[in-house]
Amino acid sequence: MTGKRVAAAFLSALAFAQEPIDTNCTFRAEPDRFLAAEARAHHRIQERLMSFAPEGPARTADSRDVPRRNYIDHAIFGKLVEKNVRSANLAGDYEFVRRVHLDLTGRIPSAEAVRSFVADTNPNKRDRLIDSLLYSPEFSHRWTMWLGDLLQNAAANSFQSLQINGRNQYHAWMLKSLDNPDRSLKDMVWEALVGKGNNYDEASAPVNWNVRSRTPGGPAQDSYDTAFNRAATQFLGVGHYDCILCHNGRGHLESLSLWGKDAARTEAQGMAAFFARMRFTYVTNDQTNYYFNSYSIADAATGNYDLNTTFGNRPNRTAIGSTRAIPPTYRLGQTPKGSDWRAEFATFLVEDPMFARNLANRIWKQLFNMALAEPVDQLDPARMDPKNPPPPGWSLQASHPELLERLAENLTGVNFNLREFVRVLVSSSAYQLSSRYDESWKIDFVPLFARHYPRRLEGEEIHDAIQVGTEVLANYTVQGWMDTAKWATHLPEPVEPRSNGAALNFMNSFFRGNRDTTDRQQLGSILQQLNLMNDNVVRSRIRVAASPALRRVGAIADYGAAVDELFFMFLSRPATSAERASAIRYFETRGAANRNASTEDLAWALINRAEFILSY
Repeated sequence: MTGKRVAAAFLSALAFAQEPIDTNCTFRAEPDRFLAAEARAHHRIQERLMSFAPEGPARTADSRDVPRRNYIDHAIFGKLVEKNVRSANLAGDYEFVRRVHLDLTGRIPSAEAVRSFVADTNPNKRDRLIDSLLYSPEFSHRWTMWLGDLLQNAAANSFQSLQINGRNQYHAWMLKSLDNPDRSLKDMVWEALVGKGNNYDEASAPVNWNVRSRTPGGPAQDSYDTAFNRAATQFLGVGHYDCILCHNGRGHLESLSLWGKDAARTEAQGMAAFFARMRFTYVTNDQTNYYFNSYSIADAATGNYDLNTTFGNRPNRTAIGSTRAIPPTYRLGQTPKGSDWRAEFATFLVEDPMFARNLANRIWKQLFNMALAEPVDQLDPARMDPKNPPPPGWSLQASHPELLERLAENLTGVNFNLREFVRVLVSSSAYQLSSRYDESWKIDFVPLFARHYPRRLEGEEIHDAIQVGTEVLANYTVQGWMDTAKWATHLPEPVEPRSNGAALNFMNSFFRGNRDTTDRQQLGSILQQLNLMNDNVVRSRIRVAASPALRRVGAIADYGAAVDELFFMFLSRPATSAERASAIRYFETRGAANRNASTEDLAWALINRAEFILSY
């Protein structure tokens, strides 16, 4: 018998021997939160589509006629043809240039950039723009923000605080890694999982991932469970291990996960056992020392996942017959050959097919605003592979399972290079579809991606869009930084800038989350509307006296030209004839004596349009 088969047989024999009482089972307490998650994602998209009608002609196309630029288009438009659903037309230049700037850099384009792009007659101008944005400093900052959410960089959290020094080093490591085109997401995840050293040191910044896993209030096994569960959720997309680390899947996950319904607690503990040799060392309580409240992580030569707990954050772990410890066994059967169990776990994980599927699915969602498999943290390993379909009564989880497999293969093929993978996605006709659609639209069309789905900008992006339009930049102090932050997308975590409560509250009204207990959300609110209308973050920047951009507009003698410039500055497009005529009348009615006030009023009105806070 091979080592893998021996390990599998051992865990199978223990499969249902450790069934604790499930008095606090989250799924049983709130089943709809999990069962209806995919439907809720579709309804949120539908509501956004119904509440926003972008300016311009609404047209559709025969899905057979849309240009196929790569394998993504063959999958998306092939299914639309199969379902006899028409596609939106390709986005026009104004729509595209704004969208791709926001998605790749987190900023709207300047008025000059919009005009230059639209005037360019080169047939390859979209590819050229994509290339320039991919290799811009702004790309690194925007996607460091995305990666900070994935790697959960937050100074304070529910378990072990990273402290400001740890957070800053973690953020700097992500930014430096993304600045380097040769560094891959695979490299970064591997380093985060195996990192050793002090979390305040630049050379060992990746250890901050596992410092967050130290779980107080219980035995060491709680920390092993947390370390594994965080890795499985963020890096494999399999969040159901959090359930299975407390109890078997039987009697809990039958309606939710084909894989999970038969998974045993001992299998999850076998995965957590890879962290059983990780050791946390508190450095010092000397407040004058740079390393105050820091932690160092190392690995012991020996150690096991013992079944000997009677307290803590999870049900008791008790011996099963003569078995006193669970051996480390990866979900696909691999077992460690050496003593550095964390390093072997990291290697098994980044080679796991679920790793590439998960990252491909998450990046797709970031750019298409809905994942192929929703929710991104509830992937079912037994329902992903179209070559091995699930039994009757179950369906493949992704809306386009073959496409998700191709995306995972593509991501693996470019060695998890974020820029090259993103290039494939944004170069596709599927990404470049318009959000406008003049056919009868049904919620059943949502999983088909027949049009581009608008998203509300993140709080940081809205803040920075106001700055791009007005050219009034911030100067936020960030604790532990020598330089100030001039752009919100440069901030190391969503609870910044602590130095400016007004800006913090303004951005937080757009549900930035905290990378701990609360995820980012796309929900709207009355407070958001009130802030856009009245908050000083907006009002202080649209003063002609403060804004170089608005002063230039105020110097334009022709009212029509001034209106055009304002629309380009804030909405990245020219005004329609009706919009232009209305704005000119307003300028004329107010007269030359009120020219600055009229300019400020129109800037305020444009910022308060739904279009301004959407990437469509």
